[in-house]
Amino acid sequence: MEYTTLGSTGIEVSRICLGCMSFGTPEWREWVLDEAESREIIERAIDLGINFFDTANMYSEGESERVLGNVLAEYDRDGQVVATKGYFQMDEDDPNSGGLSRKAIEQELSNSLDRLGMDTVDLYQTHRWDDDTPIETTMRALDDAVRRGQARHVGTSSMYAHQFAEALHTSERHSLERFQTMQNHYNLLYREEEREMLPLCEKADVGVIPWSPLARGYLTRPHEEFDATTRGQSDDYAREHPYFEGGGREINERVAELAAEKGVTMAQIALSWLLHQEAVDAPIVGTTSVEHLEDAVEALEIDLTASEQAYLEDPYEPVPISGHE
Repeated sequence: MEYTTLGSTGIEVSRICLGCMSFGTPEWREWVLDEAESREIIERAIDLGINFFDTANMYSEGESERVLGNVLAEYDRDGQVVATKGYFQMDEDDPNSGGLSRKAIEQELSNSLDRLGMDTVDLYQTHRWDDDTPIETTMRALDDAVRRGQARHVGTSSMYAHQFAEALHTSERHSLERFQTMQNHYNLLYREEEREMLPLCEKADVGVIPWSPLARGYLTRPHEEFDATTRGQSDDYAREHPYFEGGGREINERVAELAAEKGVTMAQIALSWLLHQEAVDAPIVGTTSVEHLEDAVEALEIDLTASEQAYLEDPYEPVPISGHE
């Protein structure tokens, strides 16, 4: 395993972050694993040297956090870096169970810690931008959470660069804890973040931990095979993202071609490309099998030349912004 410093936090994290959206209960989404199946993958990740885990309160409506916490409780907690997120409404009868108001942040962070079985989470992230709450209110609430010892650092996820700049400026102006990480939508088929967000993160020394590095599975198999998978048939979100636009099919074909030449999987090529991007600290890799997890770790050993990277990138065309909802 390789490790890197996460932004300016000083924390050393594995270059692969294990995403925990697929852990919890299939009652939430049919491709999600139950606790026993999830445990096998989490334990293997630790064996492989992964020390960075990302979950959220909305994943399986809290079950993902419970599963992750149950497994990590059997290991050295000091050796693990745990991140979770809040924003989406957790209780349909309680409008304050979502959003980024002080009330929502305080109660949902407390609930997340209870499910994780932890007093402190290493990284607490806002899952989306809240148009209804002033950013100063949100940043003051997050600053207080750090001061109380409930979170060591705070981060955020998909938004526009002007919003992120406003958040960073607000923290600086009021001497508040700032966002140390950006969990954004970034992969070979969605590169709109390269325009403004990634340069901003590099300038501000913000850690970048992209979600959906494999385009919800579309970069893991040839185009014509995608619909044959359970996720391809049931994951409506994969179709909502513009992966099939802007040269997406040709990129998919080039990934398959390069994978065949090198004798590796398509997923490994796609992940290797992301690991070669200077702004990226640790892609968040979600998986439902130990085999795919091991493949992801092996991607660290794949070297792509500048010409090979360009070959994968060349068919890309601009696509609509996706993932900020």
